[in-house]
Amino acid sequence: MTEHQPDKQSLVIDGTDAGFMAEVIEPSSTVPVIVDFWAPWCGPCRQLGPALEKLVKRAAGKVKMVKINVDENPAISGQLQVRSIPAVFAFKDGQPVDGFSGALPESQLQEFIDKLTGDMDVDKEVADLVERATNSFELGDLGGAAQDYAAAIALKENSPEAIAGMIRVYLANDDVSGARNILQSVAEEDLQHVAIIGVRNAIELAEGAPSDDEMQPLLSAVENNPNDLDARFALAEGLSGIGEMDQAVDELFIILETELNWNDQQARKMLLKLFEAAGSGSKLTAKGRRRLSSLLFS
Repeated sequence: MTEHQPDKQSLVIDGTDAGFMAEVIEPSSTVPVIVDFWAPWCGPCRQLGPALEKLVKRAAGKVKMVKINVDENPAISGQLQVRSIPAVFAFKDGQPVDGFSGALPESQLQEFIDKLTGDMDVDKEVADLVERATNSFELGDLGGAAQDYAAAIALKENSPEAIAGMIRVYLANDDVSGARNILQSVAEEDLQHVAIIGVRNAIELAEGAPSDDEMQPLLSAVENNPNDLDARFALAEGLSGIGEMDQAVDELFIILETELNWNDQQARKMLLKLFEAAGSGSKLTAKGRRRLSSLLFS
């Protein structure tokens, strides 16, 4: 005997304002229901609707879809404050739990459905989002990085890598207070995670940042006496505090190249702290660690 398969036609129906309770709210207690608000004159709706319908039918009963023409049924879309179409809402247990607006590529539609049905590999999705966000951050696209870090946190709110990434975005925007607030939300068991340790170091550096008036004497001291390693170390600390990490690393390497174990390896320890603060995936850290290895083992 073969397992009964749901009627694919019943998985996607045209809904109405009057039937919303019976078509969406009540069924959502047993299976997620996707509501697609559309109109015949809407070009993106004609792209999104068929693509979403295809994936819903492919899910074979794990999710249902209700299409509502907003021209003929304006009440529910008004209650949900739909401002533009296409607009998609997902309902579970009678409540909207997710949604998006605009036409999305099929891959993102599949992720949307997989998240609803529980078929998504959350850890892999979070890792992919964090990797993409980190690449955006390295390219200076702070908005794109923030969006992907936020998406990762929405999937897994205690992800240390995603939280650390969002903190770096705040620091890059000179919002040290916002970065500190996010850090305070980290679970105690995650405080020793390498990513969190890194951003804690980054926050400490930023909180100790010198003012412009304080930076000038540090610069002058090194210019007047390039062999003064104490002055150069102080300059490196100041540079790291104001976010000039590359220049800070260069100053520390000058110390190491002059005297490898200077002041009980203080320059080397500071360098490692900067690598942690920049993050293990940063170009600065990768380049710096290669440079340090070359210096230590040459």
